Amino acid sequence: MYKSVILPLAKEDIRSTAKWYNKQQKGLGKRFTREVRKKVAHIRKNPENIITRYRDVKTAIVDVFPYMIHFIVDEENKTIIISAVFAMAQSPQNWNTRDE
Repeated sequence: MYKSVILPLAKEDIRSTAKWYNKQQKGLGKRFTREVRKKVAHIRKNPENIITRYRDVKTAIVDVFPYMIHFIVDEENKTIIISAVFAMAQSPQNWNTRDE
């Protein structure tokens, strides 16, 4: 199994999305976070089964929620590096406007 590292901007994506969902319905943010964790666990077990979407960036859709986890696989260190958790309606070009 691979290790996973969630970069700070991806953590903020998760936090802000969970907060937004909680405003929509109590407990929904917690459910979103739980689904993200489940998908990360799946990625850690099976990164080779996930299609590369942009150059070396792979994406996995979060179950139930319209969000994609964007990550790269560091084969040498057996690590999954999660760089973003974006709504599927958002363009990947938004990464250019993010501060690292």
